[in-house]
Order: sequence, then structure tokens, then C-alpha cells
Amino acid sequence: MNEDNWRFVKKRTAADGAVCVSADGGRYLRTGGAELQAEAAFQRRVADLDYPVPRVLAEGVADGGHFYVVEESLGEWTLHDQAVASLDGDRTLPDDVADTAARVAVRLLRAQAAHAVQPTPGALRQWLVRAGFTQNVFHENPDLDNPQTHAVLDHALDRLATVPLVHGHLDYGLPNVLPAGVIDWQHHGLVPLGYDVLLALEIIAFKGGAKGYTASPGQRHRYLAVLDDAARSATGQPISQHLGAYLLVKALFFLALMRPTDPSRTDKHLKWQYRRHLFTKGLQQYEHTGTVDTALFPGLHEFAAGHSLGDHP
Repeated sequence: MNEDNWRFVKKRTAADGAVCVSADGGRYLRTGGAELQAEAAFQRRVADLDYPVPRVLAEGVADGGHFYVVEESLGEWTLHDQAVASLDGDRTLPDDVADTAARVAVRLLRAQAAHAVQPTPGALRQWLVRAGFTQNVFHENPDLDNPQTHAVLDHALDRLATVPLVHGHLDYGLPNVLPAGVIDWQHHGLVPLGYDVLLALEIIAFKGGAKGYTASPGQRHRYLAVLDDAARSATGQPISQHLGAYLLVKALFFLALMRPTDPSRTDKHLKWQYRRHLFTKGLQQYEHTGTVDTALFPGLHEFAAGHSLGDHP
């Protein structure tokens, strides 16, 4: 902590505090409150379980009473950064980024599968409520709080009843993945095995093209196949069979906190309507087929065109 050459990187997202990097780029300093202290304790614990997380090198209370953590750097560029930097007119995710994503995901999946947690009654539903921000989603979208939605979600939970619960990230995606491991564990909690890693390429579709890149069908297929092979080796069962259920929960997550309070912000209103459309489309797919295919989701510009013509609610 006692170093004069820490360089400010950014404010922390969804929490108070900041992120700084050492002069040599080998360490990161993060400041915050009780939630950061809990995150550091979690990282220490799962590092001992072979999770691919940064090692905590030091922690304590700095001047002013703020908690700080110093951890090793896993690198400067996330896979999201690498994907954006590699774009050259073709919006498809570079194959080497997709393949690296699969390798890191396998490392995490194997560690999670090796250290399943004994579930408590209601733990799976608690995951649904927390991971999907369901209270907020139904508060902002009361029309979606209906028997059909709950019946489909209940069916998904029933199909997940035998899936092991593990210590998970809850916000896993290419922006938090580097070739050496996974960062930003502030939202950690219990998840059914595969919830983190299965969705890394699928959730790109929820951004509606805003990430600048897309995953091709071949990349998505290979990614899921690699994870299925790892899951069979670790548990005897593939995990891609749960993709639809996990995508339903992630569709709720992406709809949370989206309803605009300022009626003049037509851009935010459009984005809220777009996320509502993706959730209802995913709900209908899952209800009829037992899965969700994000390749059938429209991009934001496509949705906006249909929205202006009255094709969407």
C-alpha cells in the first residue's frame, strides 16, 4: 500500500472506491468498504480451491478508514478489450479470443465442479431472485409479474433441481475474463454449475450490437462443446442442456434497473423496451422448446426500426 506511484485507473462500478495500478503494472490496488473486504476474503478462499482468480497480496485499512486490497495483476487487456481491438470490419469475435475464453471457462468450471456446496432449502430460488434481480424487474415491469412468467421460471428451476450449486461469479463475461483468469468477484454467490461460464458468448446478444462484435454460430457451438466435454469429465453430465434456463435468468438480469424515470430520454426508453422484448422472446422460446436461441434475437437497430413501424409493443 505504501507506494507513491499508484496510477488511477477508474472508479469502481456498482460500489464506492477506486482502482489503481502499480508503476510496473504487476499489482492492482482497490479501495472500498465492507463489500470489498468480503470480496477479498472470498478470493482468498477460492484461490485455495484452484479458482483462476487474482491472488490477494495485502489488505487493510488506509488513512480515512477505507478498506484496501492489493492483488496481483492478471494482465492489462480483458478478452473484451482484445476483441474490440481486433475488429477490422468483420464484427465476428476473433477465433483466438473465443478459444481463450473457452480455456479459461474450463479452468473455472473444473474448480467449481470439484468443490460443490451442500445446498440449503430454497437456495436455488434464492439464486434466481438474486441473479435475476427479480424483485426489481417485476416492480418496474408489473405486467411481466404474471402466472405465465412464474410458471415458466418454476419449470426452469425444476429442471435445475439436481444441478450442483457452486461458488460463482454472477457477472461473468468477456469484460471480466483475461487469459490468466477472472477478475471482479464483487457479486459472488452460489450458482448452479455452469451458470457463469456457459453464457459468456450468448450474452453478447443482449447488448444489441453495442459491444461492436458478435459470436458466430460456429464459435458458440465449439465453446459449448468444450464446456460439455469438461463437465462430462468432472460430473458425468453435459451442462449445455441447461443453457435455456440460465438464459432466462440472464434475460431478467439485463432487464433489471432499465425502466427510465425521465420521459424525455427516448434512447433509454427504447433500450428498456428492447430488453423487455428479449426477455419475452426468450420466455416464449423456452416455454415452447425448452431452450433459448440468442441467434434469433434482433439487434437493437433492427428492433428500433420495427418499433418505429409499430411491429413491437
